Amino acid sequence: MPDGWQWDSTLFQGCAAYYERGRLPYAPGLAETLAAALGLDGRGRLLDVGCGPGTVILPLARFFTEAVGVDPDVDMLAEAERQAKRRGVTNTRWAAARAEDLPAGLGTFRVVVFAQSFHWTDRDRVAATVLEMLEPGGAFVHVADAKNPPAEPAPLPLPAPPYAQISDLVRRYLGPVRRAGQGTLVNGTPDREDLVLARAGFENFERHVVEAGAVADRTADDIVAWVFSRSDSAPHLFGDRLEDFERDLRAMLRQTSPGDRFAERLPATEIMIWHKPLTTHSAASPST
Repeated sequence: MPDGWQWDSTLFQGCAAYYERGRLPYAPGLAETLAAALGLDGRGRLLDVGCGPGTVILPLARFFTEAVGVDPDVDMLAEAERQAKRRGVTNTRWAAARAEDLPAGLGTFRVVVFAQSFHWTDRDRVAATVLEMLEPGGAFVHVADAKNPPAEPAPLPLPAPPYAQISDLVRRYLGPVRRAGQGTLVNGTPDREDLVLARAGFENFERHVVEAGAVADRTADDIVAWVFSRSDSAPHLFGDRLEDFERDLRAMLRQTSPGDRFAERLPATEIMIWHKPLTTHSAASPST
């Protein structure tokens, strides 16, 4: 869990309504790449921890008998259920819970996925619990945007969103230290999932990168939605200054692109997989 930070229920309060519009999608082919890597064949169960509005679980659900989404934010779960109905995904169910509440009577799974959510958890505790919830040989999957863009990307057809200036504006309103619910992230969020999962007993790591390559055409409304979909600029954090902030944000966007249109390159998606051992090795008995 982030240093000096304690989870509270307002972490993503009010963000669900902005998520689908504001967040860039994962690279096309994410679900198919993971299915091929794990030999998914429509059997077994999937657990998505921190599922949000169903971004990852919904395209993956067809590769399983059942897919279970867990999230502590009931608005996120309501949006996920709405998206499932819209897409005709019928083998999902939803549970309002934190990762630390697991196993929560949910049973065993073939795959457990965390899509940019593991860093919010008590990672050692959660990893140990997930190991017990997986079938032998089952997979712990971590999904995230790949961090290394092309060395010399082609020029964009429109101005890029002014993310640095947006960050400065958020700090002017909310203070210099990144907000997260009722607390702050002085040192950011933790990484090195590999060390955490090795301590828990996972093995046979593999990494896959799904290239995106496409350029997304974005409007000012999309960028505003992106800002309000984030934990560090969730709408409730601005209190009675929310309208002032949005007015200043839109003015900044219009100054960057008078037509209120932007372009940005979709990032590649990184899939990291660790496996539960097929057999549990018990300690050798002392000789007599």
